[in-house]
Amino acid sequence: MHIFYTPDIKNDFYTLSQEESKHCVRVLRLKTGDKVQLINGKGKLFVCEITDDNPKRCSVKIIETTEKKERKPFKLHIAVAPVKNINRFEIFLEKATEIGIDKIIPFVSRYSERKTIKPERLEKVIIAATKQSKAFFKPVLSDLISFEELINTNFKGEKYIAHCYDSDTKKHIKEVYEKGKDVLILIGPEGDFSQEEIKQAVSKGFKEISLSDSRLRTETAGITACQIIDFMNV
Repeated sequence: MHIFYTPDIKNDFYTLSQEESKHCVRVLRLKTGDKVQLINGKGKLFVCEITDDNPKRCSVKIIETTEKKERKPFKLHIAVAPVKNINRFEIFLEKATEIGIDKIIPFVSRYSERKTIKPERLEKVIIAATKQSKAFFKPVLSDLISFEELINTNFKGEKYIAHCYDSDTKKHIKEVYEKGKDVLILIGPEGDFSQEEIKQAVSKGFKEISLSDSRLRTETAGITACQIIDFMNV
């Protein structure tokens, strides 16, 4: 059954956006009477029947609703410095959404090669991944912020900064993370964090961690962090 994203659905009858209507009727060639699924990205999935196959304003009627009160008993936030090749960052967004993540925070640090992003484009990647994975909850994509703003964020949970430098105080994430805890993980740009940035983060309560014995690309590190936290909470 085909899935559509409808964040503002409020009653038993709904009209798809013009973009989703066109995709439903022109591309998928669905007709009046066909069944589709809608997700609102906030914990609800609806089974619907098409009542009007207008390619500009396709209307549906809800016939069944499934609801999840909470995605998982913990919150996973990952802050990532967008990389120069935006396609790689989009891969991270896609895979993190599929695995399960609550919030993605793009930021700019000292060695960042990319200092601007197009939120609308990135949001579309997240929505597509939410639909593909049939996820009840869509991750929140925050505005691009500075490293200083990031480490001063009021986050009540475990706070980690992943980096590739040798350090006596750095431990693998599996050694420090406890199942069920909310967690915020910082992933740096291609050139990693500067030593000064790491010191600043530590002074704000972040713990130094590694994610692998190998040196990982930024997007791979982000995906790995998601996978480890998800696995440790099974």
